Amino acid sequence: QVQVVESGGGSVQAGGSLRLSCKASGDTVSDYCMGWFRQAPGKEREGVAGIDRSGRISYADAVKGRFTSSVDNTENTLYLQMNVLKAEDTAMYYCAARNRRRFTGSCRDPNDMDYWGKGTLVTISS
Repeated sequence: QVQVVESGGGSVQAGGSLRLSCKASGDTVSDYCMGWFRQAPGKEREGVAGIDRSGRISYADAVKGRFTSSVDNTENTLYLQMNVLKAEDTAMYYCAARNRRRFTGSCRDPNDMDYWGKGTLVTISS
C-alpha cells in the first residue's frame, strides 16, 4: 500500500504563494487516485483538488484559478501550487490516496480516500 508525506507548508502574507509536495512511497502514484484536502480549526475537512483515474483534475470553487495540482510520476510526487493566497486558506493541508481500480470518483471527497499523510500547516496572514 502507498504511504504519503506532505511538505512545503509555512507562513506567508496574503497574496503570496506556496507549493506543497506529497511524496509517495510503497507504490506508484499512477495506480492511485490522489487528492489534496484541508482542515481549518473548527471546520470539517474539505477537498481542495483531486486527480481521478483518468488524470482529470478538479478543484473546489474556493480555489479555482488560484491553485494548480500536478503529478510527477517519475518523482512519485503530487504537487499543489497555491497562488494569491488568502487568509481563509489557512488550514492544515493533507494529501490522500485511494487505489483507483474500479473507482471513478473525483477524489475530492475525504470519505472516499484510504491513505492519508499527517499534513502540513499553511498559515496566511492578512
